[in-house]
Amino acid sequence: MKPKFKRTYFAFPYALLCVLFVVVPLIIMLVFACTDFEGNFTLNNFGYFFTESETQIVLLKSVGTALLATVICFLLAYPLAYILASSPFNKTAILVMLFIIPMWINSLLRIYATRTFFEMIGIERGYLAVVIGLVYDFLPFMLLPIYTSLNNMDKSFLEASYDLGANPITSFLKVTFPLSMPGVVSGILMVFMPAISTIGITEMLGNKDVYLFGNLINDYLGEFYTWNIGAAYSFIMLILIAVSMLVANRFGDKESNVRGGTI
Repeated sequence: MKPKFKRTYFAFPYALLCVLFVVVPLIIMLVFACTDFEGNFTLNNFGYFFTESETQIVLLKSVGTALLATVICFLLAYPLAYILASSPFNKTAILVMLFIIPMWINSLLRIYATRTFFEMIGIERGYLAVVIGLVYDFLPFMLLPIYTSLNNMDKSFLEASYDLGANPITSFLKVTFPLSMPGVVSGILMVFMPAISTIGITEMLGNKDVYLFGNLINDYLGEFYTWNIGAAYSFIMLILIAVSMLVANRFGDKESNVRGGTI
């Protein structure tokens, strides 16, 4: 009798990769975060974050910068995604690909090209250049999920709103935008999470006045005797990102429940 082969067996290689390249590195990071330079157990590495006001200011500035970049990406991506999803042009997929193709290029190459372009047009390295770089780098990650949600939306709901006498603005606010919320939430997460901990963009487009939390962690990890503090700060950043994901997912689930009960 031949042994039965279950489909779950296909998940074993993926699970092994997750253990080797996700779980094990996280455990190593946590061990470093909970020990001092000599290997003794301590929680002082986490205490530095709560006692040093400069570190908290850097984190707040990082959060504010990430939020600013996320808001700009949303304001640019949503109208564009709406136009592309509503367009009767049969080559819309090609237009979408033109915006997605930059994602296939290495991020550092894109930022280096952006810096070269800024130098050509006279934009100096600084906070403005960093924000523009963040928007340019992460805009496709906001555009694609929103476009997917709008393009896959059941158009019968929109037709029903028109039949019931709703004008285009009301239909958009009551039907189109709520139905696109899963894509909006996904886009926000895909922009905000990497933007809050970015290093390469601030290093290549910023100056000495632009110092975000990713730069702080990078500086700690750059010296062997401060690895432990850098690991603790990285773990704190991981917790903050995880909390933001949970909040966003709860918000997305709440929106789904509301839509399911009202439509």
